[in-house]
Amino acid sequence: MPVHLQAPVASDLYPVAGVELGTAKAAIRKPNRRDLLVIRVAEGASVAGVFTTNRFSAAPVQLCRRHLAGEYGGIRALLVNTGNANAGTGADGLERAMSTCRALGGLLGVAPEQVLPFSTGVIMETLPNDRIEAGLPAAIADLDPAHWLDAAEAIMTTDTVPKAASLQVRLGDRLVTVTGVSKGAGMIRPNMATMLGFIATDAAIEPRLLDQLVREAADESFNRITIDGDTSTNDSLVLIATQQAGNPPVADLASADGQVLRQAINDVAVRLAQAIVRDGEGATKFITVRIEGGRDEAECRRAAYAIAHSPLVKTAFYASDPNLGRILAAVGYAGIDDLDATLIDLFLDDVRVVTGGGRDPAYREEDGQRVMRQSEIVVRVELHRGGAATSVWTCDLSLDYVKINADYRS
Repeated sequence: MPVHLQAPVASDLYPVAGVELGTAKAAIRKPNRRDLLVIRVAEGASVAGVFTTNRFSAAPVQLCRRHLAGEYGGIRALLVNTGNANAGTGADGLERAMSTCRALGGLLGVAPEQVLPFSTGVIMETLPNDRIEAGLPAAIADLDPAHWLDAAEAIMTTDTVPKAASLQVRLGDRLVTVTGVSKGAGMIRPNMATMLGFIATDAAIEPRLLDQLVREAADESFNRITIDGDTSTNDSLVLIATQQAGNPPVADLASADGQVLRQAINDVAVRLAQAIVRDGEGATKFITVRIEGGRDEAECRRAAYAIAHSPLVKTAFYASDPNLGRILAAVGYAGIDDLDATLIDLFLDDVRVVTGGGRDPAYREEDGQRVMRQSEIVVRVELHRGGAATSVWTCDLSLDYVKINADYRS
């Protein structure tokens, strides 16, 4: 069961002017489930994306990078399939992905290079592009600005809950919408994760700013989560700005409107990223790891991820076992070469566990266990080296995680 995560309500997801979404059941891997998504984007929209750092990046990721870098008149559609990652498939995988772009482009009257393809599912299996292409007419017939929840359901793999978020802000006297969906529950770690994320806004903004916005959003959200420490081949986060809200175009992210828009996009991204962790495969606990007092954010992140990636730490949280020396050990091997362990303080929520690198004299194991039994926990480590701080989000590692991934292809 996901940790304090409810399925979104369709009426809470605001349509974005210039974006339509349609789904279909293409039987890509399993029958009778939505597994195909088409997102049509109005002419004049701006699109940017960030993608996996895995050197074995999937065929659709490679095509997305090419299409975004090309001069084809702008991106007009996104095509997403679940059930097959089309990764580790070589030249054949690239051709099959491009075939789906040609098919959708032909149906929508746009160039194949104006289509961004995305895939998620099993790696190193042949993409059934014939099924995808056969399902396209049904997905196009289903196109509607209000179909955000359907879209969130169509991109799920091992997710148990669809993930979507939406909010509205004012830029000047204009109401601006930001709505997004994501998927992911396992093979999650930063850089980015086996996740797909699609965020759209109707805000008018200088197109040159979108790359910065999407990278900042990823760094504030999807690059701060980990479930199991594995970086996927297919990670993708896309930001669409349709330019249709009627606000004076944002030309500077440091301006008042720029700051409001940036915060709105980041807020939606954080909600989507945290939903992924809350729905982590087999997760029973949502854990915030907060590192304070670092010399810079980079070393804070190293310490935070050392804790958040550790199977020993994560299994202890699953068992509600305050075996907290595992946290100190993780900080110690995080790669901070001149770390003074005698300065370290460690807290579990309100419970002070470690003072000056050793067990706090007032700490009692029953207090640690009380916190460990909670479904939401904050681990806070004070390094006493400077003024930098950062947070990442993770979950525990349970028996169900092993079962889910042992049976993933069956």
